[in-house]
Amino acid sequence: MSDPFSDTFADPSVIRGKDGWWYAYATSDPLRAGDAPGAMHMARTRDWSSWEYLGTVFDDTNRPAWATASAGLWAPDIRYVAGRYVLYFTVTDTTLNPGDDAAIGAATAPSPSGPWTPAPAPAVPPRPAPGGGFLWTFDPAGFTDSDGQRYLYFGSYFGGLWATRMSADGLTPVGDATQVAIDNRYEGSYVVRHGGWYYLMASAANCCAGPTTGYSVFAGRSRSPMGPFVDAEGTSLLTSRVGGTLVLTQNGNRFVGAGHHAVVTDAEGRDFVAYHAIDRTNPWLAQPFGINRRPMLLDRLDWVDGWPRTRAGAGPSDTRQLAPSLASGLGITATDPAARGFRGLARGPVDPVGGRTGLVRGTASTTAPAPSGPLHVRLDHRGAEPLRVQVGGDTAVTVTLDPRHRRLTAQVDGRGRPRALSTALPTLPAGAWRTLTIETGRDGVTAEVSESDLADVVARVAVDTDARHDAGDDRSRGAAAHRAGRTGANTGTGPAVRLVSAGAVVDNVVVTPKAQDARRLAAEPRAGALLSSEDFDDPILAGFSWVRRDPAVTVSGGSLRWPVEGTDLVGDGNTASVLLHDTPGDGDWIAEAKTTLDLGVDTVRNYQQVGLVAYEDDDDFARLSNVAIWNTRQTEFGRETAADPGDPDGPTSYGGAIVGTSAPTLWLRLAHHRNAAGEHLYRAGTSRDGTHWTWGATWTFRAGTSPRIGLVAHGGASPAVTAAVDHLRFYASRWPADAGAGRAG
Repeated sequence: MSDPFSDTFADPSVIRGKDGWWYAYATSDPLRAGDAPGAMHMARTRDWSSWEYLGTVFDDTNRPAWATASAGLWAPDIRYVAGRYVLYFTVTDTTLNPGDDAAIGAATAPSPSGPWTPAPAPAVPPRPAPGGGFLWTFDPAGFTDSDGQRYLYFGSYFGGLWATRMSADGLTPVGDATQVAIDNRYEGSYVVRHGGWYYLMASAANCCAGPTTGYSVFAGRSRSPMGPFVDAEGTSLLTSRVGGTLVLTQNGNRFVGAGHHAVVTDAEGRDFVAYHAIDRTNPWLAQPFGINRRPMLLDRLDWVDGWPRTRAGAGPSDTRQLAPSLASGLGITATDPAARGFRGLARGPVDPVGGRTGLVRGTASTTAPAPSGPLHVRLDHRGAEPLRVQVGGDTAVTVTLDPRHRRLTAQVDGRGRPRALSTALPTLPAGAWRTLTIETGRDGVTAEVSESDLADVVARVAVDTDARHDAGDDRSRGAAAHRAGRTGANTGTGPAVRLVSAGAVVDNVVVTPKAQDARRLAAEPRAGALLSSEDFDDPILAGFSWVRRDPAVTVSGGSLRWPVEGTDLVGDGNTASVLLHDTPGDGDWIAEAKTTLDLGVDTVRNYQQVGLVAYEDDDDFARLSNVAIWNTRQTEFGRETAADPGDPDGPTSYGGAIVGTSAPTLWLRLAHHRNAAGEHLYRAGTSRDGTHWTWGATWTFRAGTSPRIGLVAHGGASPAVTAAVDHLRFYASRWPADAGAGRAG
């Protein structure tokens, strides 16, 4: 996505400016190979295809005075707050304390391209760590709630994720911060509100290990922006056996390490996820172990069963996909002879990205009749003059945005029996824009007002034809409370949308059919017929072979019993034992091991683990383990291979992705497939009951290799603990097609 203007555009943040352009911001890595680092980068696009590079956010004249000269400026997050743009960012070192003391900075600008004025003090100052040093105060993400309260989320592995309330201008923390995710698991937080829930999405594992980067995005949700956040299985993001529902992870194509994301919504109401990833065939900006080449990518974000899933769970794309819809599908024209103004919108289809402002005095309408299905309307509004939006040929839906009286009202006229609800609008400074979105369906209407248009709704009202489902923050101002039949919205009998006002200032008007999310998750691996089973009733382990046999391993009671070794496979040591078994061949199959290892909770037991491994040799393997990582217990799918894809015998790199939730007894699966290029693909799955599976990341092995499947138990001999493996089985399988692929766009 960012290829036209950059080799790397890491930690992207995106906003649609009030001028109609999409703006993107990135970390201060060199933009291209051979460049010097910048001070965070800016670019803009009208169509998500052609980009204009706008330079850096800061230079020597406006860099924050409290940042040291060598401090990195990372992970920008863009918001529109009270009539101006606010950019949050990480400062890796400040002048406020000796030593590295990261903080969150903020800068303001009248337009999304600047000029940027840094706040005189950090938005979140450095935070001393217990025992010395400073917590990692990284990766900010702003959010504004429906009551107008502003929040800021920040943090990383050392210290965890935190949330704090912010002042009305978004620049100063208010009260004490609250921890919302355990340390040693997440960074890169981002919060959206969807369907009455607050979703905290964050990245896990390593961001920057070249071809072995396993960065992935997970989510938890809460009824409060301050948490507690839990995943789809009800597991907390604060517990030692930490939870998280998968949003985005690598799928075996050329992109790995997909993470540190932002969420944007297109003209049809469809969500997209912008993120960086690494091309495993070209991972470095310069040379191995230098700066990672992390271009920005964009994919559809579906909401399936109440959870955000990239391409319905199919993961990153590397082919042409559905592009964000940017223009009106129905057109706008001035239909009232008395109408004046509405400049640039009087003829033909609306250009919603042309940066043109219209003054509605009278009536403006869409030129095409309403479609038969749900409708999505979006526009920007400024000033105090009320605006009435009528949807449907018989004005079956009416939404009134009235800043003067601070009300947002929606009314549905179902068979002549109107129902209406109203809610309060927050006060905005003079000259500030607000975004109004309206979605209609056969059962009613939802109207929302936001500032940034980044799923940060500040006012919402929903009217359903069934009174039991109406939603609004203040129903006392509601009009008729009669129950009506099916709404007459979208009847196709007349103009779909009318804008009526005595002088409202509007811009970026878009009217389209409402986007539809995928209804089901993309297909996942499924086990078929049992091909073979090793049930560990043979003490000599016939059918297995050892790499560095561990004499302490025994077989008893139908289990392989393995005292966890103080060894490892990673790096140059290569001292760990590996128990190998032949595979069913080059076709599609699943290897499964049932493992037991009680790692307790909370205590540090680095890095004791039991796992299933696809093993070519000591420097070329993929290991799925139930592992202790500091105070957490996680399921890591790690990969070690050559750091330089062009030099398979050169230095190695190691990184890992996270899959499901840890448990003392855990079933592990590796699903195997061979692609058209002859590469071996292994996708990891875990289960806490042997029945319900969570499938995650995929690692690849070069064509010409012949990995075998093995078992390991290593990472630390203290405290002494014994792992058990009850079986190693192979099932027939069928590798699922990319069921989440969209049409080319």
